[in-house]
Amino acid sequence: MTRPRVFGIAGWKNSGKTGLAVRLVEEFTRRGYRISTIKHAHHDFDIDRVGADSYRHRQAGAHEVALVSGTRFAVMHELRGAPEPSFEDILARLSPCDLVLVEGYKREPVPKIEARRREAAKREPLAPSDPHIVAIAADHPVADGSLPVFDLDDTEAIADFIAAAAGLPPRP
Repeated sequence: MTRPRVFGIAGWKNSGKTGLAVRLVEEFTRRGYRISTIKHAHHDFDIDRVGADSYRHRQAGAHEVALVSGTRFAVMHELRGAPEPSFEDILARLSPCDLVLVEGYKREPVPKIEARRREAAKREPLAPSDPHIVAIAADHPVADGSLPVFDLDDTEAIADFIAAAAGLPPRP
């Protein structure tokens, strides 16, 4: 199997990464592309609620729990002390698609756009120390002249840039 096209969205907490990711998924889907996403969380998270059958299965010690219905399925994998899987391990588990948008994983060596907002938790730019950042999307003027800079809300222009950078074939 060939590795899918991958493009990342990096930035500090509250930098606009999730909003940009959602708008890009909507835009690429509107254009006819099949998009998958990977989101890295720096905290514990849960996708089923306390008391649900799947929660009870996990609490009982199940290594993996598959939840399946007529509209979707999810597989929850409990690490139970094992190390976090690598980015490549997670990427390999995805079904074929046109593009994988990655939110977070700011240190992975994949091409990415840096999201910047005035309200971000930290304001220190990532681009100067990350050669994989190929553009910046910000809600304020950016003085960096070496990379393309987009308005954080200009989803169409950012999608055009990502499509070209990732080598997405044109859709009719």
